[in-house]
Amino acid sequence: MPSTHTEDATRLATPTLLRFATAGSVDDGKSTLVGRLLHDSKSVLTDQLEAVERASLSRGQEAPDLALLTDGLRAEREQGITIDVAYRYFATPRRRFILADTPGHVQYTRNMVTGASTAELAVVLVDARNGVVEQTRRHAAVAALLRVPHVVLAVNKMDLVAYAEPVFAAIAKEFTAYAASLGVPEITAIPISALAGDNVVEPSAHMDWYGGPTVLEHLETVPVSHDLATCHARLPVQYVIRPQSAEHPDYRGYAGQIAAGTFRVGEEVTVLPSGRTSKVAGIDLLGTPVESAWTPQSVTLLLDDDIDISRGDLIVPSGDAPATTQDIEATVCHVADRPLDVGQRVLLKHTTRTVKAIVKDIPSRLTLDDLSQHPAPGSLVANDIGRVVIRTAEPLALDAYADSRRTGSFLLIDPADGTTLTAGMAGAAFADSPAPAEEPAAPSGDDQGWDF
Repeated sequence: MPSTHTEDATRLATPTLLRFATAGSVDDGKSTLVGRLLHDSKSVLTDQLEAVERASLSRGQEAPDLALLTDGLRAEREQGITIDVAYRYFATPRRRFILADTPGHVQYTRNMVTGASTAELAVVLVDARNGVVEQTRRHAAVAALLRVPHVVLAVNKMDLVAYAEPVFAAIAKEFTAYAASLGVPEITAIPISALAGDNVVEPSAHMDWYGGPTVLEHLETVPVSHDLATCHARLPVQYVIRPQSAEHPDYRGYAGQIAAGTFRVGEEVTVLPSGRTSKVAGIDLLGTPVESAWTPQSVTLLLDDDIDISRGDLIVPSGDAPATTQDIEATVCHVADRPLDVGQRVLLKHTTRTVKAIVKDIPSRLTLDDLSQHPAPGSLVANDIGRVVIRTAEPLALDAYADSRRTGSFLLIDPADGTTLTAGMAGAAFADSPAPAEEPAAPSGDDQGWDF
């Protein structure tokens, strides 16, 4: 159903939010770029800048080291590298931003996955002197795996190659061809010098041969093409509200944050996994009845029928319901230091639902260097990306990750101590990529309360 004029006006009146992540090889200048972006867009508080100036002077640097605006851990400052994901929030008159500055080292691939998992745009930095290197290809592959719709190639340190256009053109051509082969839908190349500020916020006076946008201009104007408000409508139930008071004796509402799409009063909906149907009788938004609500609003839905619904159920439009299944094939990134093994018992968390599960098979492990598949590795260790087959104790309603990043993703958790083991994406690895050649092991039962 198309959106109404009132809905469109409400959305346009709200400044858009862009989540983006930065990535790149070691010493390509990610943290400097982020610091320059924050500094030149006037998004740094005076006391923060003074602290960076003092820290820079103590290290013998004459000019402020803007990388210190994001490298906040002591180990990061001492080693001059980024280790953890640093989130920064800033805004311009045109748009609000959530920025994730992710590490460049191969051993922190899992950290980049964390930062890019919710990003709508990824900025991949390349040192103009080194060109596209192995880690650059890794980061492009991770962006493609996570279905990041926009990728910016920032060719940094152009001042160290005399702002030469042929150097930039060669790097842009190589990277664009590689990223396009992975299925990245949009790639924008920008020549910059983060240290000098060229083409970060202000256009460069040294590169008159470049007529494209600066980094900030592109961030402010890029369309958020993966508009969750127009996706398949999904409401994971987080809480059932039954005040049972004299004022509201029959009130029964289903509260949660809309993961994707739009719900409207009068719409027929289905509750999964039970398959029961009803109609939306009302929508409460912050205690006020509304005719429609969309992601990422937190709402309470009221239904015409009094049916059995509990936390973890998924409310969807009846004409757009995903299939439920207990057998899941997915691409995963293993984030824990302990390995993930075939036959391992885990908990699978999908939206607000957590169920018991067993890892039935690990058909392959992906090598990001050359995108080759290593069959039947038996286990995945930290930072590994691979294919898994999982059997769950109860049916789940998962979308394909390519269709919905919110309802197509899940976590595997250690049932003993609650440690997050693995981040999963339901469906194929890359766009148009074939399934692993080997047939997954057939699901079978198990014991000790995990037999399903």
